[in-house]
Amino acid sequence: MTDLRDLVPAGADLHIPAGIAAGEAMRRTTDLGVVAHADDLELLMLAGIGACYGVAERGFGGVVCTDGTGSVRAGRFSAMTDAEFAAVRMAEQRRAADIGQYSFVLQLGRPSPVVRSKSGHDELVADLERLLRVVRPVNVYTHDLTDSHPTHVAVAAALVAACRRLPTDARPTRVVGCEGWRSLDWLPDDQKVLLDTSPYTELGRRLIAVFESQLSGGKRYDLAAEGRRRSNATLHEPRRPDSATEFTLAMDLTPLARNDEIDPVRFASAPIETFRDGVSAELTQWFGTSSSNGNGVGSSGAPL
Repeated sequence: MTDLRDLVPAGADLHIPAGIAAGEAMRRTTDLGVVAHADDLELLMLAGIGACYGVAERGFGGVVCTDGTGSVRAGRFSAMTDAEFAAVRMAEQRRAADIGQYSFVLQLGRPSPVVRSKSGHDELVADLERLLRVVRPVNVYTHDLTDSHPTHVAVAAALVAACRRLPTDARPTRVVGCEGWRSLDWLPDDQKVLLDTSPYTELGRRLIAVFESQLSGGKRYDLAAEGRRRSNATLHEPRRPDSATEFTLAMDLTPLARNDEIDPVRFASAPIETFRDGVSAELTQWFGTSSSNGNGVGSSGAPL
């Protein structure tokens, strides 16, 4: 049987928390997160991490595709070279894997522009395909396809493409795209995937606290991520008491990952069109058919 260590591309870093053999790490990985940057796993996929935490029959593995050198830097991190900063981010991700009891975390360490290039995309797809063939996770988490960060979208697209290269019976049972640099509260309610993180608040705080290089750069991702999850839980349904204290919203990518006949562009665009049509129908009953300056935007230019 192929060992996890055989799947590590040149220049990548594989970290398996102490006490877990490489073969065991591969066998116990039921849930896999595939993300662009160190800390994306912890910010966006707490539901998967928490569901596996302390559970003998489940394990969470992570793949981080970039070196993260393009992020905001401040304080003692501002004077670091890219290589020094990448090493810091890699070490932080390893510590998070230890705290979260991950089965493994594989950091590919590629510059974001490479991941977004055609050749880099093809290489990433091939790497993810090899990993999926061997690890065989049941649940896979990645970025949603409407994310506003182009590297996030590039990684999600590579993950979907990798799934589509597998035989149907070897593909993950469930693939979801978690909200990141753009919320998914606009997604039609019947298409939202609600990932309950209510039991994992403290775990989430411990995980994200290790990413000092990010939190000290003037970006309080820890507060923002927890605040978004709490907001999702309260603002999801106006007519009933809250059923949870925290939710991560996600887009169900399972049909796209398992059915090669579905067009990815149309798949991602369809809920946007549904949202647009719903807004138009709601407003038309009050305003009728609207007139505009040709692009749907008022022309007064008056400041608010």
